[in-house]
Amino acid sequence: MSTHVTWQTVTSSAEETESLAERLATGLHGGEVIELVSDLGGGKTTFTRGLMRGLGSVDKVASPTFTISKMYIAGDLTVHHFDFYRLHEPGIIADEMAEVVSDPKAIIVVEWADVVQHVLPENRITIRIDQTPEGDRRITFHYPAALHEIMEKVEM
Repeated sequence: MSTHVTWQTVTSSAEETESLAERLATGLHGGEVIELVSDLGGGKTTFTRGLMRGLGSVDKVASPTFTISKMYIAGDLTVHHFDFYRLHEPGIIADEMAEVVSDPKAIIVVEWADVVQHVLPENRITIRIDQTPEGDRRITFHYPAALHEIMEKVEM
């Protein structure tokens, strides 16, 4: 059981949220799993858009709520974006995700991951996005200390 670290910041616009995600992207090299947690409309797709831009992708990012999964290309990396909002049972999509979780050239982004917690590795970055009463976004990163090198890019 590894030690986990929590770091928190506040963004006051979609642009700031995307910029934060871009900084995270600069530390990613493949093999990472990112779990995004928020309410509907909380900023998960905005965060993913910034992440993709930071990885150098020109793909158009959209929420995979109805398609369940989307794939984006970023250089020699493939980003698999899963959204389990509409599923009560993950079924075959959990199997697909389990296959790509171990791919060192893949980055996995998962929304509404409750039904696939058994597939997610402990060694992942969980990002919780909460709206503040002022309309800002409080973004909390929870990650294993082993991933601190990645997070150093974000915490500057």
